[in-house]
This record gives sequence, structure tokens and C-alpha cells, in this order.
Amino acid sequence: MPGQRKRKRQREAESRRAAERFAPEAGRWEVVFVTQDEDEWREYLRGLRTARPPQDWTELRADILCGRLKHPTTYRLSHFVPLPTAPEARPEPEVAAEPEVAAGPEAASGPGARL
Repeated sequence: MPGQRKRKRQREAESRRAAERFAPEAGRWEVVFVTQDEDEWREYLRGLRTARPPQDWTELRADILCGRLKHPTTYRLSHFVPLPTAPEARPEPEVAAEPEVAAGPEAASGPGARL
């Protein structure tokens, strides 16, 4: 099929960018909502879809922990919180040194006095 290789490379590149963006050293996943009721889960997602401003869905992760006999199914929504980045290194402004002025006899006898 024409263009299949190009689409495959684009998907792979997008996957690599997402892996870098959401890497453990880039931030953490913070749980926003947890429930065991499927109707409540759907209602919460519906509310997010209609929210203003719209939610960035790439920063959300939905986990559905499958239930067994003893544990019911749990629905969990997490939001990615990036770590604060270090402030950019800014060069310190140069401060012109002020000339030293002797204020009297005590200024001449200080630790930096010249003989």
C-alpha cells in the first residue's frame, strides 16, 4: 500500500515522543478520580468531555483494574504532573566596583588598611 511505511514511521516517532514526555524522570502520574461504579466512571468522563476549557487527553491515563471474585473492578483516572524544571541559567549582571573612600582615621586602621 502506498504511504504505509511513512505512516508507520510517523506512529513510531509519535510513540517515542510520548515515551520521552511521560518518562518517570519527567514527572509523575497523580490519581484524579477512583471509583468502583461503572456508571459513576462514565458520568465523570462525560463531564470532562464537556468541560471548559477542554481537557488535554494526552496527559490523562485511564486504568481499569479488572475485578475478580473478591475484588470488584476499579476505575482510576490519573493526570501527568511534570516535575518543575530548573530555572534557566542567566548570566549575573555585572556590577561596577565602587571605589573605596577613607572615612577617617578608623578606616585606615581596619583589617584592609595599607601601611
